[in-house]
Amino acid sequence: MKILMVCLGNICRSPLAEGIMKTKVPEKFFVDSAGTISMHEGKHPDKRAIKTAAHHNIDISNQKSRPITKADFDAFDKIYCMDIDVYEDVISKTRNEEHRQKVSLFLEAAGDHKNAEVPDPYWGDMNDFEEVFQLLDRGCEAIKKQILA
Repeated sequence: MKILMVCLGNICRSPLAEGIMKTKVPEKFFVDSAGTISMHEGKHPDKRAIKTAAHHNIDISNQKSRPITKADFDAFDKIYCMDIDVYEDVISKTRNEEHRQKVSLFLEAAGDHKNAEVPDPYWGDMNDFEEVFQLLDRGCEAIKKQILA
């Protein structure tokens, strides 16, 4: 199974989600992340995201931001979006119903809250990054249970 986590810039939420999910699923799974914008393309995750992940023994420091591509819709089985704006942007890039069926809101897929969004910690502080980490960790655990069932 191939899983793609998507947020706006691919420097905070989706790199954390990628790192967390990689610790939860078997190695045969492929987990990646992307953004809907290319502003940070080629850059490493936000230093606060790296520090937060490291605090939980997860290394995301080698990840590099990239924008989602049309090829991703063929390559990935599941595409999880961190908020409604990202979801709508990703859906607008799909070419057919099969691709649309692969895309969901992360927390909705995790069974957390209907249309719930993972808040963007970019403008916040370390506490905001920790709260997002905890939310993503619970969500990744729920999604793992679903896909392994």
